[in-house]
Amino acid sequence: MEADPLQVVAVETERYVARGGWDQPARLFALVPTHELAASAPSLDGAAEAGPQDLSAVEQDGFDPGDDLQGALLRIMWPEAVHGVALSIERIVLPPGAEAELAGGDSIDRLQKHPERKDVRLVVAVLRDGRSICLLRQRAYDSDDMVAMSPDLAAGLVEALAATLREDAPQR
Repeated sequence: MEADPLQVVAVETERYVARGGWDQPARLFALVPTHELAASAPSLDGAAEAGPQDLSAVEQDGFDPGDDLQGALLRIMWPEAVHGVALSIERIVLPPGAEAELAGGDSIDRLQKHPERKDVRLVVAVLRDGRSICLLRQRAYDSDDMVAMSPDLAAGLVEALAATLREDAPQR
């Protein structure tokens, strides 16, 4: 059975980000056909052997969403050469009901010190044709063989990234 190019590039991107350790900012990647990259940069390792469906992730330097990831994504529109997009973000997750303990002015500090907090990294990848994949790595289980994968682990991020690829999207 042939490997799904979206899954392959998402796993490669997640592992690339993971090599940088934890406490990273959000990172954005354009997903482009590897054979097109090979034509423009023949010195890329392995690009010459790429099949027509293979994808490569190209990091977008300077991506800084600040405190408004949704707003930053709303301002992005990709050219046709970009077949998809991937985003890596880290989040803190608490068990159900723990949010009630965080009401008040110093909730960020209490969130970071909460004994039941879980640090996670999401890599969400979306193609123009609507296919998506989400990968989730927990800091407590920081191993390549412990990464969860699903098409809809982060439905809101899938939709936000898909919107950056729509040709009919209004100019932002």
